[in-house]
Amino acid sequence: MPYLVHTAHAQFVGFWVGAIGWILTMVAIGLVQWRIWVVSDLTFINSGQAWVGIWRTCFYTHVLVTSEYEVMYCQKIRLSDTFTPSEIAAAQPMMLLALILGLFGNSTVIYGLRNIYFGLDKRKPIMLAFSIGGGLLILAGMSSFIPLFWNLNSVATNQTINFPDNFYMPPAPVEQYVGPGIAIGIFASILVVVSGMVFLSYKFPEGLRTKVEPSCLEEGHSRLGETGMTLSLRSTPMGSQDIKSCYGMDNPAFQS
Repeated sequence: MPYLVHTAHAQFVGFWVGAIGWILTMVAIGLVQWRIWVVSDLTFINSGQAWVGIWRTCFYTHVLVTSEYEVMYCQKIRLSDTFTPSEIAAAQPMMLLALILGLFGNSTVIYGLRNIYFGLDKRKPIMLAFSIGGGLLILAGMSSFIPLFWNLNSVATNQTINFPDNFYMPPAPVEQYVGPGIAIGIFASILVVVSGMVFLSYKFPEGLRTKVEPSCLEEGHSRLGETGMTLSLRSTPMGSQDIKSCYGMDNPAFQS
């Protein structure tokens, strides 16, 4: 059985890189700080900053809820809302798709690594697992890259959003800049894509025998008896010395 663990060190590291990227993608999806708006009207947004994510908008206020404590006021952004901009409408399903593809991709490469580290050295399952898993990871990274850079472009060009009145958001910010949600998402996407490329680059070692077979006996020279307990030898042109080299030599201490 060939030893394959030494051929998959890069893939082992690549798995952890992809796993970290997948976790950070999940973090980016949950963060509301994708776009940070700086506003001049402090009537409701007392901190002067509002956060726009792909699922909701939030800001700190002590006017809308209570006059004693500063709390966060949030409103959900739904895909069906008419005011939802295209970059946010695309980000909601595509980021979830990236999360699902990354989950299946990591699960698939785990199967390939299992075959290698457990000594299951068949070439086809390993190569198939690494190829499919690597492809899924690259697709996951690209699925998140598109909405992330789309929202990044909206920040760079200072795009506005026509929020309804119950959001208490201004029609346009004084300025806006990139929040940690986009930054973490881009970093996570890079990790996932790199992980996928590592698995696609794996080369199964050539010239390895996957079975150990006896070399000195030919077919028909030996067979098990019907009871499975005795071994009979046919007469062969091999000399006694050849047979001894095949089966080893008798220990004189056990001879009577």
